[in-house]
Amino acid sequence: MDTQDLKVFVAAAELGSFSEAAERIHLSQPAVSKRIANLETHLDAKLFDRISRQVFLTEAGQIFLPKARSILQDLESTRQALHSLRGEISGRLSIAISHHLGLHRLPPILKTYAETYPDVDLDVAFSDSEKAYDEVLHGSVEVAVNTLALTPQPKITELQLWTDQMHFVCTAEHPLAKMKHPTLKDLSNHRCLIPDTTTFTGRLLLEAFNREGLTLKPLMSTNFLQTLGKMTEIGLGWSMLPETLIDTDKLYQLPIELPLGRRLGLIHHAERTLSSAAMAFIEVCRKEVGH
Repeated sequence: MDTQDLKVFVAAAELGSFSEAAERIHLSQPAVSKRIANLETHLDAKLFDRISRQVFLTEAGQIFLPKARSILQDLESTRQALHSLRGEISGRLSIAISHHLGLHRLPPILKTYAETYPDVDLDVAFSDSEKAYDEVLHGSVEVAVNTLALTPQPKITELQLWTDQMHFVCTAEHPLAKMKHPTLKDLSNHRCLIPDTTTFTGRLLLEAFNREGLTLKPLMSTNFLQTLGKMTEIGLGWSMLPETLIDTDKLYQLPIELPLGRRLGLIHHAERTLSSAAMAFIEVCRKEVGH
């Protein structure tokens, strides 16, 4: 059984799409379809139902998915153990990175790591923080650097690297900017542009208002904080943004003393042996951040 066939199968199962699996594995879509067909022939079982542009696991596919993940994880653990015996820091390191951290925190860390360990094949993918937790648990990535969950997650080891202080902002022309001491209740009376409340950042905001018995009036929500910043700059409403995204020439920071901070850092599976490449990456993160 070809391990590449297994990787393609797992990617297609997780993404529900052959085309998205092709992007993740860096293959053409026909090559993905062919590998899935090879695997189905080898197993003598249909693994996917193709409906429109989506694919869905059959009962056989659902049974096989955890087995395929386990095989790939065992092979990766064996590879890591052999590299460690030789004292090598090489091989492949798969990392999931949130968009915000990839733009504002990680570039110097990745640069240092790539220069220090040129034999490591970095496989970096952007991923929502919530999705990154699933990817680490399922073994599709070894480590992730993202917004940390509001509460500890089972089987996940966290290393907090930064605290991202969040602030309420609007334009200088907004009615809220005219208030001397605005409160959360004042904010609740105006339209807002907020992080999606299914995200860790969105839930942080939602819980702050829930504690006061207040509701929000969202005009829009999105996972992309950069988009929220741009929409706030043109006066569509107030928002909550990290310091790194506040353009003080275009946005007014509301004087609301509410300690809302996102925890940012690195996660990996607590029960899996890390590769030497992953351990080296964690050490570079610690040194660059000053931990």
